[in-house]
Amino acid sequence: MNQQPYGLPPRWWEPKLTPSIVKLSRGLRNRTLRHEQQLIRIRAQGVEHLERSLAAGYGVLITPNHSAHYDWAALYSVADQIRQPLYFLTAWQVFATSNWFHRWLMQRIGCFSIDRENSDHQAYRKATQILREEPHPLVVFPEGDIYHINDRTTPFHEGAASIALGAARRASRPIVMLPCAIKFWYIDDPGKQMERSMARLEQHLHLGQPSNMSLLDRIYRLAQSVMAIKELKYAGRVGSGTFRQRTTQLMEHILNRLEAEHSLDAIAAPTPVRVQRLRRLLTANMGCTQNAESTTRRVRQLEDLFFVIQLFSYPDNYLGKHPTIERLAETMDKLEEDILTKPLPSIRGRRRAVIQFGEPIRVGQHMKRNSHVRNLTKKLQRNVQSLLDEMNETKHHCAVAGKSLKSLPEA
Repeated sequence: MNQQPYGLPPRWWEPKLTPSIVKLSRGLRNRTLRHEQQLIRIRAQGVEHLERSLAAGYGVLITPNHSAHYDWAALYSVADQIRQPLYFLTAWQVFATSNWFHRWLMQRIGCFSIDRENSDHQAYRKATQILREEPHPLVVFPEGDIYHINDRTTPFHEGAASIALGAARRASRPIVMLPCAIKFWYIDDPGKQMERSMARLEQHLHLGQPSNMSLLDRIYRLAQSVMAIKELKYAGRVGSGTFRQRTTQLMEHILNRLEAEHSLDAIAAPTPVRVQRLRRLLTANMGCTQNAESTTRRVRQLEDLFFVIQLFSYPDNYLGKHPTIERLAETMDKLEEDILTKPLPSIRGRRRAVIQFGEPIRVGQHMKRNSHVRNLTKKLQRNVQSLLDEMNETKHHCAVAGKSLKSLPEA
């Protein structure tokens, strides 16, 4: 995962969607997908759900899973085929870490910023206004962070459902949420490239390169080594139990310590929610007058929270149950980002993608906020996971019905 500049004061970047620039930028976006990401084929399923909702004049909120840095561009390639610009709710840190040209372009292809750690009323108002009034869909990634897990959804944040419900309560047109699943497969065998990546990781940790171990066993060995180092750092001793038990214990140790230090009551919530609550507190106080020691301690605590999310991003038995080529490659992607601090993982071969839209979920005007936001969020996550499961069952290795971009056009 990529570290974000949470210690900086957030900024607002408004959307300046310009359909002519969306059209002109298509070549640049497709060239980036083809040459920098080697994503050469995209197949779209269920596009009729999107087209019918738009034709009926609905406000449309698209809610995809978020497993890769380039999934938004793959989704835009599908939208290009039906000549449909998109709005994207984007973490402000993405703008802050981009150069001036990318910021300029992001705004004109529909991106606008949100401070996910705090109540960003400006972004919320803009998002609900888009759903109420604009002819173009809004895309929100409910998982928030990129976990490099393409077979499982991670806990959806409630922001997407809250935006949809807020828009529906004031809209003069129906509002729908459109579940969307994005799945990537390798066309080329990435085995040799993964072996090279593993050799670099082992060299970085001074582990040596065993000649008689499978790649899967080498991943486990690497993970155990890193875990022992981190346990000594945070807990003063190496933990016991299974790897998942040890990661859970270490996450709890760090979160409990920080919650106690900042007098936060314990809550029964997913790890990302607890991390977000602590980040909100720490970033809100960063701008206050503090001595250098206090500021340094808060920055260090934000780094500790980032490590917790890194641990969380390695799901239980993800490799042990179904160690597919894609799951091995996704794990290698994470290890490169987490250990080698690479901004983007290595490209290991040509890939293809399937983007599948599900049945629209109608958002009622009279839904009660708290209970319905929670229920809508759970339903969204279930539906997106079902779409992923369906794609994995069929594997899409043969021709299937639907609109297909057999190859991305050259710029």
